[in-house]
Amino acid sequence: MGLPKVVTRDEWRAAREELLALEKTATRARDALNTRRRELPMVEVDKLYVFEGPDGKSELLDLFEGRPQLVVYHFMFAPEWEAGCTSCSGFLDQIGHLAHLRARGTAFAAVSRAPFTRILPFKARMGWTVPWYSSNLSDFNQDFGATVEGEDGEPQERPALSCFLREGERIYHTYSAFDRGLDNIGFTTNLIDLTALGRQEAWEKPEGRASSLGAPAGSARVRYHDEYVD
Repeated sequence: MGLPKVVTRDEWRAAREELLALEKTATRARDALNTRRRELPMVEVDKLYVFEGPDGKSELLDLFEGRPQLVVYHFMFAPEWEAGCTSCSGFLDQIGHLAHLRARGTAFAAVSRAPFTRILPFKARMGWTVPWYSSNLSDFNQDFGATVEGEDGEPQERPALSCFLREGERIYHTYSAFDRGLDNIGFTTNLIDLTALGRQEAWEKPEGRASSLGAPAGSARVRYHDEYVD
């Protein structure tokens, strides 16, 4: 295993200061990127989308809960699956109290293609309280890039997140992110990126740390939170 070099405290401090300069540059770049994101144009959503939830059928406007903004996490859970995606489950485990989002006028909801009758028992098993809806009655996932056509021509789920803004009853799509574009919003990935071993994925540098725990690469070890054994 290629562990970091062992040095004196003074040598470590000098190396840390050098890295700090790069971190500050990255922070300023991230601020500029966030500004560009907020400056993106938006597209009006004029198509009717019907969802199934705890109160029966809902429309996209209902998911806002009366707030100006809505963040939708496209949870990978296909209609034929018995349970939701393990990685998506790991992400949803990290969602804290929604009061902090709601205080800034933003609603949050998970949306999956699985029927609500299949979502409900899985949600109960995981102990989640976040709003979760089924888009099985509409093309919502497909229209926003969360479900795409696979090489075999069958629908394929994709990690995705979409942001919406409303003005009265008019709804606008402002942003979407996919795959590794979601990296910077996960508590676990953000925290583990600060450590010496990192995510222990094969693509990470420096090399030699992917199997540091004597197990498959990081993502291959992801389980539902009630399936881990210490």
